[in-house]
Amino acid sequence: MEKLTNKIGVIVDSFGVGIREGLKKAKEVGAEGVQIYAVSGEMDPGQLLSVDRKALKKEIAGLGLEISALVGDLGGHGFQDWQENPFKIAKSKAILDLALDLGCNIVTTHIGIVPEQNTEIYRVMQEACDELNRYAKQAGAYFAIETGPETAQLLKVFLDSLSDDGVSVNFDPANMVMVTGDDPVQGVHTLKNYIVHTHVKDGIRYQNVDPREVYGALGFEPMDHGKISKMVAAGEVFRETPLGEGNVDFNAYFNALVEIGYKGYLTIEREVGGQPEEDIRQAVSFINRYR
Repeated sequence: MEKLTNKIGVIVDSFGVGIREGLKKAKEVGAEGVQIYAVSGEMDPGQLLSVDRKALKKEIAGLGLEISALVGDLGGHGFQDWQENPFKIAKSKAILDLALDLGCNIVTTHIGIVPEQNTEIYRVMQEACDELNRYAKQAGAYFAIETGPETAQLLKVFLDSLSDDGVSVNFDPANMVMVTGDDPVQGVHTLKNYIVHTHVKDGIRYQNVDPREVYGALGFEPMDHGKISKMVAAGEVFRETPLGEGNVDFNAYFNALVEIGYKGYLTIEREVGGQPEEDIRQAVSFINRYR
């Protein structure tokens, strides 16, 4: 296959040491960019004044890093609940504004599991995503939906139903392998017109699982990252693994990204394990073999 030309990113929060220390560690392990959670705490858009944003942007640039994306995942039932959507849409827009202030134009998110068409929940999600779509498009930016809760084909049909591509895709191959059993390589080709960011992660699925038990849905427990991390760590249904030790065929996956002409970031996400820094170093080395 052709060599990858993509830059390598790291989710700063994966180090578990706070933003400032995490930024330094990202540089140390050889990343060129970082993705940062921007939902609560010190990165909450409501907490970061203009002067703080400028200082953070300068700090990141001073380390020779870029921001590949912000994480704007608000959890819960995604955009399935019309009563919660006004707050979530406003917060998502604020996170996108923060991204733009930091020199980045991508916010990754989970929108809730896309149900079958012609249901009320489908229409509610469509309406919310079209509003986000218009807002992002106007700013030359993207809300990028993470793959995994539903098949790539179903996600494509949903995205095709929106008025533009301001809502696009953050492609995570491991989520597909672990939860829906969907083929990431075929998924890349299915979603080729929408992929603006990717996560590099690996995993194994041991048994079939209802995605609603993992990602939440109306009538089920809301999505919670802590709960998902526990499921992953327990390893009964599925398990996240170091790169190359799971069921993602990275030769074929990376080749598919080359074939569709994807030029964006390959951002390492490590949600479990007691030695995240070591795992992330190994992940950087793993990707570098393809560059």
